[in-house]
Amino acid sequence: MGQTARVSAVVWTAAGSLAAWLWLLLGQGFFWRTDVRLPPRREPDAWPSVCVVVPARDEAAVLPAALPSLLAQDYPGRAEVFLVDDGSSDGTAELARELARRHGGLPLTVDSPGEPPAGWTGKLWAVRHGIGLARARTPEYLLLTDADIAHAPDSLRQLVAAARSGGFDLVSQMARLRVASPWERLVVPAFVYFFAQLYPFRRIGRDGTRTAAAAGGCVLLRADAAGRARIPDAIRHAVIDDVALARAVKRGGGRVWLGLADRVDSVRPYPRLRDLWRMVARSAYAQLRHDPVLLAGTVAGLVLVYLVPPAAVVVGLAAGSASAAAAGASAWLVMTGTYVPMLRYYRQPLWLAPLLPFTAFLYLLMTVDSAVRHHRGRGAAWKGRTYARPGAAPDEG
Repeated sequence: MGQTARVSAVVWTAAGSLAAWLWLLLGQGFFWRTDVRLPPRREPDAWPSVCVVVPARDEAAVLPAALPSLLAQDYPGRAEVFLVDDGSSDGTAELARELARRHGGLPLTVDSPGEPPAGWTGKLWAVRHGIGLARARTPEYLLLTDADIAHAPDSLRQLVAAARSGGFDLVSQMARLRVASPWERLVVPAFVYFFAQLYPFRRIGRDGTRTAAAAGGCVLLRADAAGRARIPDAIRHAVIDDVALARAVKRGGGRVWLGLADRVDSVRPYPRLRDLWRMVARSAYAQLRHDPVLLAGTVAGLVLVYLVPPAAVVVGLAAGSASAAAAGASAWLVMTGTYVPMLRYYRQPLWLAPLLPFTAFLYLLMTVDSAVRHHRGRGAAWKGRTYARPGAAPDEG
C-alpha cells in the first residue's frame, strides 16, 4: 500500500512536470526558438554619430582579440571609441593605447574615473564616466560593449540600421559566448537557454509588454533615451546591469529589442567548471532580488521542471510503473526538444540535449551557492570587487 502511494505520487509529480513543459513549449513566448536575429533594416540616408563606451578592468588577456574589431568598424558616419579603465592592475590602459597605435581605425580615448563612490558598482561607474566623455561629442547613439566582445566589421552599421528602421531606442544582441572546453560545451548554451526562458526575446521587442532585458556585451542606445531614463545613475547599484538598463529604458517609454547575434562574439574563456561557477554565482541571487522565498521557489521549480522527469523514468522502471516512466519520459523528451535549437546555434553535438537535467542541477547548486555567498557577506563580484548587498560600497578583493 505504501509503495503504491509513493509510485502514485511520482506519477502525479511527473504529470505536473509534463504539464509545465507543455506550457513552456507553447506559452512562454516560444523562448526556445533561436531565430530572433536583427530585425529587417535599411540603411539611413544620413548616418548618425555614435560613441562607443567600453568599461574595462584587468582585461589585458582578452583586449587584443576584441578592441581591434571595434577600431576597425566600417561605419559611414562619425564614430569614436572611449575605453574606461576601471582601476586595472594588468596594464589594460597602456595595452589599449598600443593596440590603437598598431591597428589604427576609429579614434580611441582611454581614461579612468577613479574609484567608485558608495552605491555604485564599478562597471556602471566606468560606464557613467564613459558616457560623460562621450556627451561632449553630442552623439545620437551610444554603443555600450564589453572589453571581451569582438565585433564583425559591419556590426555597428547593422545595429544602427536596425535601430533606425525599427524605431527602437535600444537594440541589443546576445553575443555568442565562447564554447571550446568540455565544461563550456555543457554549461554555456544552457546559460543562454535559461536566460531566454526568463526573458523571451519575442516579448521584449513587442510593444505593450512589460518584459525587458538586454545583453550587456552589445547594447546600442539612443542618447536621448539614456537621458530620459537617467542611465546609468538610475541603475547605479545594479549587479545585473543589462536587464536593469533595459527596464529603465522601457519604463521611460522607450522601445527595446533583444536577439541572438550572428557575428558578435565573446572571446572570454571559461575553461574550468569553477570559472563558469563564478560567473553564474556572481549574480544568480541578485536575479532573485536577494529574497529567500524566491530562492526556495526557484529551487522547487528547477527540481520539478528539470530533475523530476529523469527521476520519474528511473523510479517508474524500477517500480514497474509504466505511467510514471511514460510521464517522465514525455517531459524529458519535450525538454530535450526545446534545447536542440540552442545547441544548433552554438554548433554543438545534439547528444548534449538529454544531459540538460544534469546541467540544470549544476545551475541549481550555483544559485544556492550565490545565496550562501550573499548571506556570508561575500556578495556579488566583478573583477575583484565584491558587493555584499544592493547599494553597498564595493570592497576590494
